[in-house]
Amino acid sequence: MKQFFGMSQRGNLDEALQGLYRPQFIMLMSNSGQFEEHVAALEKRFPGVPSIGCIGMSYQTSVVENGVGIIAFSDGVDAVSNVLEQASTMPIKYIHRLEKDLQALGGSDRDTVCIDFCSGNDACVLTTINTALRKRGVSLVGGTGDQGKVSANGRVYEDAVAYALVRNQNGRVKTYKENIYHQLGDYRFVAANTDRANYILGTLNGKSAKQVYKDILHVTDEEILTRTFQNPFGKLNGNDTCIISIKEVQGNSLACFRQVNDSDVLILLELGDYRAVVQDTIRQICQDFPRRSAIFSVNCLFRYKLFSEQGYMQDYLRDMAALGSHAGLVGYGEHYNNRFVNQSMTCVVFE
Repeated sequence: MKQFFGMSQRGNLDEALQGLYRPQFIMLMSNSGQFEEHVAALEKRFPGVPSIGCIGMSYQTSVVENGVGIIAFSDGVDAVSNVLEQASTMPIKYIHRLEKDLQALGGSDRDTVCIDFCSGNDACVLTTINTALRKRGVSLVGGTGDQGKVSANGRVYEDAVAYALVRNQNGRVKTYKENIYHQLGDYRFVAANTDRANYILGTLNGKSAKQVYKDILHVTDEEILTRTFQNPFGKLNGNDTCIISIKEVQGNSLACFRQVNDSDVLILLELGDYRAVVQDTIRQICQDFPRRSAIFSVNCLFRYKLFSEQGYMQDYLRDMAALGSHAGLVGYGEHYNNRFVNQSMTCVVFE
């Protein structure tokens, strides 16, 4: 298979599509002002080709912040794309669409992956999607777009998740998740007084969540939102840790980018040697796949901001480009199988 990346920093879709011929699957990442226009124009240009899209930044060897990016697969993939609506209330109502698509596409855990773009309520959506994917062992990689809108097959949807099932005709696929954080100290907290709908974390071990964070890290209210780049929370999930970013301070509580529930066990994390972690990921991918056709990744917006502030973003893209054809989305949350995480990178590698 082949992966195409085209972009226009000024939002010119024709410029971004230059050189794309006979795509078998297309992903659109556009800006808020031109999203609907680009969705319609893309469908007109390539009618009937499976596609999904969202509002967000894209990248290959550089980042497209406010234009348009196109990632397309060709020469050796089968794909089908669709949407689950009512993401915030009842995505399970539409699960038959995914089940039907899985049956039609065939495929297995060895050669098929699900890629999704979501408008929100990610944890519930991923749990719903996983009820169908797990029957075939199919992995998932995806992320959250901006402005609560996604697209599938030339139509724009609000409150929905757009998904694509992609089958590699010529080899394997495998998904990865990268975590650049590790535990700080031996702090363990039991969450309480949470508001699941608004992702509010009220208390930790019976004390104000805001005050606990401030006391440990010796920061002011104003410094909390930037300190989350270095010290997010982590939720223990078996042997894995799901990163939880802080969005804002609300009174004595903390609003997060990921749902926290009463009785969840949380830890505090600190930023590790992210350059070394990236190199470890690259080495692992090379070990697993001596030959690679494409890598599609989703990097968190906070990782993008952190790497940019540290002067590492261009080096990161250059390092990943050494793997071969690498492109992706800057997301507002990252998806890995049935898990919704923050401040992470998830990716799928095609043999």
